[in-house]
Amino acid sequence: MRLRGRAFDAGRPAVMAIINRTPDSFWGGNRHAGLDSALGALREAVEAGADIVDVGGVRAGQEGPVVDADEELRRVIPFLEAARSEFPELVLSLDTWRSEVAREAAGVGLDLINDTWAGHDPDLVAVAAEIGAGVVVSHTGGLPPRTDPVAMTYADEHGDDELAVVRDVLRGLAGGADVAVTAGVPAERVLIDPTLDFGKTTRHSLTVLRHTGDLAELGYPILQALSRKDFVGESLDLEPDDRLEGTLAATAIAAWLGASVFRAHDVRATRRVVDMVATIRGDRPPVRSVRGEPRA
Repeated sequence: MRLRGRAFDAGRPAVMAIINRTPDSFWGGNRHAGLDSALGALREAVEAGADIVDVGGVRAGQEGPVVDADEELRRVIPFLEAARSEFPELVLSLDTWRSEVAREAAGVGLDLINDTWAGHDPDLVAVAAEIGAGVVVSHTGGLPPRTDPVAMTYADEHGDDELAVVRDVLRGLAGGADVAVTAGVPAERVLIDPTLDFGKTTRHSLTVLRHTGDLAELGYPILQALSRKDFVGESLDLEPDDRLEGTLAATAIAAWLGASVFRAHDVRATRRVVDMVATIRGDRPPVRSVRGEPRA
């Protein structure tokens, strides 16, 4: 993956810090309705090792008030302008499904559009190509923006079996990536995100996570957004405040299986986990290796 002249791969995985410009994020630790609070979180994320910062102005779930495009812009544009001014080389990502919001944000030097809602606005990939940004292709099981999953099932020609969700994710991501490339987004700037929790039960999300290696065979860099999600909470019966260890376990598995970009609330811990996995796998050398070596 190449964004803003930087390359990310198995030996240099990318950590994408989450900055929510919302008062109602599902996790209380990332509610930055005030600009000063958001910029403070930005500085902490960069210091902790973030390569990309992803800002969003609308809560993903259906709880909370309706946020129109004007309000979304009011929330994200001042942050993006300040972030670009303070960190000129930082990769900036905008979490939006609206093409008009992405186009308006282009002036700050936007590097990536994180379309969490699987092409709901068909003009969004054209905007990404137009402004020279990358795009995240997601999978939501056909649900529209801000829809929580209810009674989700997957079935195909093989019947209603455990792997039907994996096949649906593979088809959806391959198709979405093709649309982005056809629109003019270079393949090296197209990320695929299986979008766990979105349009999926906890069992679906766990199954798709176990098949991260199958996603890698599509040939695009994989973004995994795992941080403190409900599939972690339901697996361990924990609320968002207590889901860090479960998140990091999922992160390590995804990294080992081929994901190279990780959207995270807990930047420092995620940075250390993905770097350690890359080192164990042999894609990244240790920072130093002196134990047991001959002494001078």
